[in-house]
Amino acid sequence: MNRPLRHLCYTLIISSLSIFASGQAAEKPNFVIIFCDDLGYGDIGAFGNPSIQTPHLDQMADEGQRWTNFYVGASVCTPSRAALLTGRLPIRNGMMSAKRRVLFPDSTGGLPKSEITIAEVVKDAGYATAAVGKWHLGHLKQHLPTNHGFDSYWGIPYSNDMEAQRGFPNYRQMAQKDPNYVAPIEQYQVPIIHNTTVVERPANQHSITQRYTDKAIDFIKANRSQPFFVYLAHNLPHIPLYAGKDHRGKSRRGIYGDVIEEIDAGVGKILKTLKDLNIDENTLVVFTSDNGPWLPFHTHGGSAGLLREGKGSTFEGGMREPTIFWWPGKVKPGVQMEMGTTMDLLPTFCKLAGSSTPSDRTLDGYDISPLLFGEATMGERKNVYYWRSEQLYAIREGAWKLHFITEGCYGIGPKKQVHESPELYNLEQDPSEKHNVAIHHPEIVARLVASAQAHRDGVEKMEDQLVGRAARE
Repeated sequence: MNRPLRHLCYTLIISSLSIFASGQAAEKPNFVIIFCDDLGYGDIGAFGNPSIQTPHLDQMADEGQRWTNFYVGASVCTPSRAALLTGRLPIRNGMMSAKRRVLFPDSTGGLPKSEITIAEVVKDAGYATAAVGKWHLGHLKQHLPTNHGFDSYWGIPYSNDMEAQRGFPNYRQMAQKDPNYVAPIEQYQVPIIHNTTVVERPANQHSITQRYTDKAIDFIKANRSQPFFVYLAHNLPHIPLYAGKDHRGKSRRGIYGDVIEEIDAGVGKILKTLKDLNIDENTLVVFTSDNGPWLPFHTHGGSAGLLREGKGSTFEGGMREPTIFWWPGKVKPGVQMEMGTTMDLLPTFCKLAGSSTPSDRTLDGYDISPLLFGEATMGERKNVYYWRSEQLYAIREGAWKLHFITEGCYGIGPKKQVHESPELYNLEQDPSEKHNVAIHHPEIVARLVASAQAHRDGVEKMEDQLVGRAARE
């Protein structure tokens, strides 16, 4: 073969391989998780709110799949976020504590480096990764997102009500008096961190939702030609509530509604960006929240709808979240009533990205893609476990939920009660958990008691990462 012909053959072969490689890359879907803070089950239109307008989320639900039995791994911030990112119950990795509910600015712990996050597993499959917004898995450098598989990070490292300063009005009292109350920015000296460097303190929270959305969109545009994963974790509607000038005072629901409507507008901008870039049909977007509403703040807190209690509680209002999956042409539109959890995202993303799930540890999630695509009518999940403060408070199996311990919403509600005779509820017939039917179904109680004990026996606790500096020293 002469040189020109040989060169032409080599060129054709290389071109073919390049096309094949790019085709393979294109088959890997992008992932976007939009994670709210303290959003209640009944706080958006698609889940029944009568006064907050969420047209973009409603359209997302119409075009995608609305899950009505979707749970988080815990009913407060830190452990819930650990569960989402690792696919594991937080009791397994030290991110749930009997001494502190969440991490604080004086905490020295954080998500252990030994844990494997969604960002790490997809990064190994060739994904670009970014975390935007609230982290709350450790604010020290060794615990920040860039040490857990994310290429970049921009956001507030913990809750937006931390580092509160003295001399300002009591937010809880003001919130009870005025549904439109907005606290001074200076009252909360929370920082914005870019990668590992503080770039703003105090964070201007009036514009924080818009800036988070803009940062996520900038990353999407910069990485449109390769598979990417964006974890966008809003600090709101956790108190203190702030809304941008385009949304302040626009909702019938007061400042809380303003906040939700601004988040909704941001979702619309992200979906529009995906469509404009012609990558919407290769992108899975998930919208949900970390736990239920913070009810003690009255109109500054959300609503769990027909569900009982809220944030901090293992009743349904604390751990069942409004959830939407959107992927045009792939996710089968409709309402999904099977049980799912945020811990299912890691194995599902692994399956879709073509990467392996971690095999050296216990995962608490399942691949739910067959349910998303309409390839199955029943999922693998048989149980949901409700942990709080290193104790198993309740277990759900199918329609049945058994409470061993009950306690009210974070900050209010009934005091902790250990039940000598567990309480049983049928969540399909009684989603508000009003009618204890244990006396009528002793065989179901016995079965769930045995299932719960088998689960407890399989959980090995790790060192508590949430204790304060003084306790660790």
